Amino acid sequence: MTLEKKIAKAFNLEGDAWLKHANPWSIWTRFATLPFIIFSVWSRIWIGWFCLIPISILIIWLIINPTLFNKPKSLDNWGSKSVLGEKYWAERKNVPVPKHHQTPVLILTILQTIGVIILIIGLWKLKINWTIIGMVTVYLSKMWFLDRMVWIFEEMKNQ
Repeated sequence: MTLEKKIAKAFNLEGDAWLKHANPWSIWTRFATLPFIIFSVWSRIWIGWFCLIPISILIIWLIINPTLFNKPKSLDNWGSKSVLGEKYWAERKNVPVPKHHQTPVLILTILQTIGVIILIIGLWKLKINWTIIGMVTVYLSKMWFLDRMVWIFEEMKNQ
């Protein structure tokens, strides 16, 4: 089982749940959560340990979001295709994905990881420049990753 498949399982993304997560409302409301998490973590300087309340709410939101919305009326949009491409990628052990996607996806995953590390350091040390650089790196590499997932979806949809 791939790491992505394990992560998908942790978010209850199995079977029809992928279609619910392919709803643009699910995709974009989840995608927009990062600044709120950053603000919640940063708020520890103003509200102390009470910052754990919004952080907890946001983590719960990230967990339930993929299954909260209805299946979309159409899958003919960039966001839905990106989620379904992620499904193909997560299940690549069962249905192989073309090899030319492996290296770019690995590079983009590494970039996202680097962005998360920079972001965490920025939040830990309360360094606004590190926090912003980390967030921008995470967002840009995630968008590029999702665009690659659209490409995977387009190549795999007829299989």
